This record gives sequence, C-alpha cells and structure tokens, in this order.
Amino acid sequence: MPSLFDPVQIGDLQLANRIVMAPLTRSRSRGLLPGDMAVEYYRQRASAGLIISEGAQVVAAGQGYLDTPGIHTPEQVAAWRQVTDAVHAEGGKVAVQLWHVGRVSHQVFQPNGAAPVSSTSKPANGKTFTNDGLLPLSAPRALATEEIPGVIAGFVHAAHCAMEAGFDAVEVHGANGYLIDQFLRDSINDRTDRYGGPIENRARLLVELMTAIVAAIGPGRTGLRLSPVTPVNDAGQDSEAQALFNHVAEQLAPLKLAFLHIIEGQTGGARDVAPFDYQAMRQRFGGAWIANNGYTREMALKAVAEGQADAISFGRDFISNPDLVRRLRLNAPLQPLDRATLYGGGPAGYTDYPTLAA
Repeated sequence: MPSLFDPVQIGDLQLANRIVMAPLTRSRSRGLLPGDMAVEYYRQRASAGLIISEGAQVVAAGQGYLDTPGIHTPEQVAAWRQVTDAVHAEGGKVAVQLWHVGRVSHQVFQPNGAAPVSSTSKPANGKTFTNDGLLPLSAPRALATEEIPGVIAGFVHAAHCAMEAGFDAVEVHGANGYLIDQFLRDSINDRTDRYGGPIENRARLLVELMTAIVAAIGPGRTGLRLSPVTPVNDAGQDSEAQALFNHVAEQLAPLKLAFLHIIEGQTGGARDVAPFDYQAMRQRFGGAWIANNGYTREMALKAVAEGQADAISFGRDFISNPDLVRRLRLNAPLQPLDRATLYGGGPAGYTDYPTLAA
C-alpha cells in the first residue's frame, strides 16, 4: 500500500512525498509583487512534495483583494523567479495557481475603475478588503461572447509567464466561486449564449481554457483545482452538481492533466455541506487526484493507503507548521494558527512560526 510519505509521479513531476501545500492567499504582496518575505515563506515550506502558491492574477482585471500577486508582467515574473529559485535550492517543487476572481472584486482593483467581469451581471453578496477597508463587492458586467477568447488568452499568457518564472507546473483556479466557477454553476451563470444553459455549455469555458494551456505548456505541467459543492463567495449549489462535475471530469480526461485538486465540502469548513460522490468523479477523470479540506494526519494516511487519493493537500496547517511534513512523519504536535495574522502585515504569523528543530 502506498504511504503518505512515499514518492509519487504526478504528471511530469516526481514528488518526494504525497503531502501538498494548498494555495493560501496571505495578502502580503505590495505592488502586486511577491517580495523577500514571500521568498522566505515558501523556502521554509519546501519539504512539501509540492507547493501550490497563493493565487496569482492572470490579468490586471483578475484581482479581487488587496496586495495579491500577479503573474502576467515581466516584473512579476522576475519577482516569482526569486521564490522558485529558493524552493528549488531546498530540493522542493512549486506550482503557481492561476487566478481570475471574476465578480468577487471591487472597482478599485479594476483597470480604469471598470466593473468586474463575470458570466453574469448579478452581483455577489460579500465584501473585500481594500486600502479603504472592507467594501461591498461591485456589481459585475457579463462578458460578451466575443470576449471569451481574450479571457483564455490571458490564462495562456500567464502560464507562459509561470514557465519563465521557473515554476514546475501551474494550477488553474476553477474553484471557490471565482470566474471559472461562475461559468460552471447554474446558480450564477444565467447566460443564453454557447457558454450558458446546459451543462456542456457551462463547462465550455473551462474545457477550452484547459485545452489551450495544455497546448501551450504541456499536460504534465498543468493542473486544476475545483470545488464541486462549496458555497463560499456566494456560490450557490448547482442544480445538478454531480452531473456537472462528472461531465467536467469526462471532458478533461483526454487532456491527460498532471492532476485534479478537489476541495471536498465547504472550503475551510464542513466536509458534509452537500452530498457528492468524489470517487465517481475521480473514476471519470482517471488521472492523479489531490484531495483537500480538513484532513487530519489519520485521515490523510487512510485516504492514500486505501487509494482514495494520490496525495493530500493541507492549507492552514502549513501556515503555522513550516515543517509540516516532518511533524506528520513523526506524529509530532502541530502548532496552532494565529488567525489575526492571516492577511496582510509583516513577518509575524508569516515567517516566524518555529520548526521542531528550533
């Protein structure tokens, strides 16, 4: 039986273990650039089999929160290169998460103060943190059909930038009520063109986008994160979530992606928020499967040993335990998370969590 601590081949990547660091927004990228703190933060966690970076905007309009990094300009590529070099120097592997928030944004983040774009003109109920404090999300503008190729081109350009920055892979953010999820779910998508209505139409943007990225950088370096039933960011349940995501898995299978990264249940919350058969979806996908959300050491060991997942990703535990892999291996106590320092600020709660050795 495979162990959580065994090496594994995922796409083109040979990982030292099956413990993945999940993407975690920390809002410490002043000027939309990862800085010296980020270099140290990721370096400290390089013992993970794979680090998946915090979400990075693929275009300027993809931003929805204060001080989140981009991956679409030469300056951003150069800044991320410092991060990837540091992780590689420690023997680690790192992917960047390609992110477009869609309607989960405010006009202060948008070029020329424009409305955020989405599958719909329906606003999301929520707030985002800006230089002026918490502000309600702005009403979005529904993308015109002829604008969709430009959205896909933005993701492809960002994937090329990621390779230039030295990342081992990319993970497309298709989860948590952001742009791709806004097209997938009929609770949000009210379009009447070829990207709205039936399941195959709502899945079209995702399938076209993944196909284009695979053509650009290769399938073995391309992954995807999805959250079939999470309600975060005002993402209501799809009326046929199982059928929708089974269809998505079937459409993605021929692409031979490096991995599919699945949030089980409510992101950061209840795993049983809505019924869903993840293994049925996995069988249709057929490739490497990374499971996420609230996994304990015991749950992770069992899932890998029983073949329910090829790897397990941990989020909050990696924030407060930079040496999480060692702690899991030794069954050592985990340090608690300081929630007050999750977003923004300096090194406190970011790079100052001690290791077991310390």
